[in-house]
Amino acid sequence: MIYETMLGNNFNQLHPKLQERYRLPLGQPFHAQGTMQVIHSGPRFLRPMYHLFTKTDFLFPENGEEIPFTIMNTARLNNEKEAEVYWERTFLFPQATRKFNATMTVDLERQIVKDYLGDPALFYSDLKMDVTNDGSLMIRSADQRAVIGQTEVALPKKLTGRVVVTEGYDDVLDVYTIHVSIYNDLIGRMMMYAGQFTPCAQ
Repeated sequence: MIYETMLGNNFNQLHPKLQERYRLPLGQPFHAQGTMQVIHSGPRFLRPMYHLFTKTDFLFPENGEEIPFTIMNTARLNNEKEAEVYWERTFLFPQATRKFNATMTVDLERQIVKDYLGDPALFYSDLKMDVTNDGSLMIRSADQRAVIGQTEVALPKKLTGRVVVTEGYDDVLDVYTIHVSIYNDLIGRMMMYAGQFTPCAQ
């Protein structure tokens, strides 16, 4: 829905399986499960902050390999009757279950996706979307803000997390693939995970 609107004619250049995944009609969630081959959190000195973030289903301190996870995307109408997509990502570490949730809407005037991270949101990011030559979806972050209750404060570039997401489809393995990187110029990697998943019944 919102992604088809955002990408316009480029939506048809996505791999057919990604087109199927990102159409997301209202009331028909996309639910999948898979494995993250690798998850890297941020540096050790950020772990206390990441533990606090877990209370709002945002970043988390754990690292691991071959971590089971699930993802659910639900298209719905928000209080302003705008179409939005709610993202629920759940990572099943041996000692803890962590979530990384977000809510996205579209700003057609600025040609960006508005992404509120956390539940309730702690951070906001403009997202720009494009389609690669092989039909994968490329997502990159732009301006970001801290969310403090009803107030949003613009973050200087040095404090932002540069986000790059690539989602594709492997025709040989018949799986969706995902690679997410969040990087800050001052402290380095804030989060990275890479894995694959397949749709499943709810």
